[in-house]
Amino acid sequence: MQENVELSVPGSSRPARRPWPRQLAALLGFLALSWAVSALGSVPIILNSNGWYAAADKAPWTPPGWMFGSVWAVLYAAMAVAAWLVWRQRSLPRRDALTVYGLLLVLNLAWPLAFFGMYPMLGTAALWLGLLVIGAHAVAAIITVLRFGPISTTAGLLMLPYVSWLVFSASLNVYAAVNN
Repeated sequence: MQENVELSVPGSSRPARRPWPRQLAALLGFLALSWAVSALGSVPIILNSNGWYAAADKAPWTPPGWMFGSVWAVLYAAMAVAAWLVWRQRSLPRRDALTVYGLLLVLNLAWPLAFFGMYPMLGTAALWLGLLVIGAHAVAAIITVLRFGPISTTAGLLMLPYVSWLVFSASLNVYAAVNN
């Protein structure tokens, strides 16, 4: 059987030895999970695209709407590949790292629900709640980088653009909360 092995950090547990079909299935599973979170998270955004957000006062540095979908698609793919690289290992911190990754996905889903979905009910308070969620989200993303990095350097590096985009998104969230 053909196998793929990514070497673990010297002195750590042995690397995974899984057949390619299983690894490919896992990669596709991570991609599907990531894009499912993306699809679910986009529902409140789509529902409010012509509502309050269209008329909201946005930060001058807000990119065009089409850019958000494009960037998130790439980031979700990178996140999935990073999680897959970690999954491939038999290192002891793998379970904790993937648990933090799961929390990251939950927070990723929670932000559009708070920011876009709750605004019609809570008004500006929803934007401040969104800021709390994106703050927790950024912390979880940083912890994910710190957990993934020792297991797979590539996985840790793949998560860095995600952290950067969260910080940028938080700046947009702050502007919206203060000005709406």
